[in-house]
Amino acid sequence: MLKHKIKGDIVTPMRIIKNGEVCFEADGASSRIIYVGACKKDDREYNVIDYSGRYVAPGFIDIHVHGGGGHDFMDGTVNAFLGAARLHASHGTSTLLPTTLCCPDEELFNVFDVLEKARNTENDGAYLAGIHLEGPYFSAAQKGAQDETYLKLPEKDHYTRILNAGAGKILRWSVAPELKGAPELGAELRKRGILASIGHSDALYEQALEAYEHGYTMLTHFYSGMSSLVRKNGYRFPGLIESGYMIPDFDVEVIADGCHLPASMLKHVYRTKGAGKVALITDAMRGAGQTEGESILGSLKNGIKVYIEDGVAKLEDRMAFGGSVATADRLVRNMVQLASVDICDAVRMMTMTPARLVNLRTKGSIAAGFDADFTIFDDNINIEMTISNGRVIYKKS
Repeated sequence: MLKHKIKGDIVTPMRIIKNGEVCFEADGASSRIIYVGACKKDDREYNVIDYSGRYVAPGFIDIHVHGGGGHDFMDGTVNAFLGAARLHASHGTSTLLPTTLCCPDEELFNVFDVLEKARNTENDGAYLAGIHLEGPYFSAAQKGAQDETYLKLPEKDHYTRILNAGAGKILRWSVAPELKGAPELGAELRKRGILASIGHSDALYEQALEAYEHGYTMLTHFYSGMSSLVRKNGYRFPGLIESGYMIPDFDVEVIADGCHLPASMLKHVYRTKGAGKVALITDAMRGAGQTEGESILGSLKNGIKVYIEDGVAKLEDRMAFGGSVATADRLVRNMVQLASVDICDAVRMMTMTPARLVNLRTKGSIAAGFDADFTIFDDNINIEMTISNGRVIYKKS
């Protein structure tokens, strides 16, 4: 096995090891970190990658992303999967979860097949860890940019067919838990080790609490596509947003693009929940990394027209957002510069926390025995290099 060493300021969850080094072994098929700490290993044994004066962080992990670089995972082609993975690698992402939209069943099953083909094709982009199913079991009242045509109730025969078709490929599923059959689905997901998350939901606190008791442990794109405090006959009832704080064990994910949530709310979520309970996500669509103008959310066949303006995708009437065009480096930069979060916690929300949520046990931290996944960047979170499973998948020219 070849031995490599990266020199730089090593970012761990608790501290920055100034002028440190991380050593790893890689043979093309596997990789693992063998040392992290102060510089003391003999350089002659290693291929030295010197980024002194730069941050060396765990590879960024995006557990909710639809596409980028002009590609959407719902396009259903290997080229789209690899193209999006390549775009996000250039922004520091070493691992991602291709995320679906509400769609016909045949398109969904095709995504499973294409993931397998993409995994068996040479990939010079981010590692495709597994699928995040977003829908089709959502509330019409909170559908956002999801196509209402394909919304369904979670009937056992239907979701069992999907789970069996995607066995070993599905890592998380976002569902509206107030729908009939959703509690049973949550219990099934928990049994199978799949993250059950609440999204595009009109649930109130009591329903959120029941959902938690049935295995739902996270809120999808916190504040977006979910209920807030409502008033009925003069009485006030807390919704999902309030539930995210009232139920301490709920994890949340946020689109920290500075558009979906302003800086004040990013600060509030971080200070209230803490870095260990908040995952940063891009929720990026195909327009990520592209110029402003017209784009398509979803597949080229069944997607909807959106417009990229002001750092976000907007629906045609400009009355609501139609998706994010964020990249992982932008999220971390915003948490540091807009939300005043220290670099260790900002990185943790883009690495260790998402890794825990979707059970990627050997990713998300720079520690002995973990995969050799790294993102190297400067003080302004400009990406210099991205390494996934010991392979360089991006290097700034």
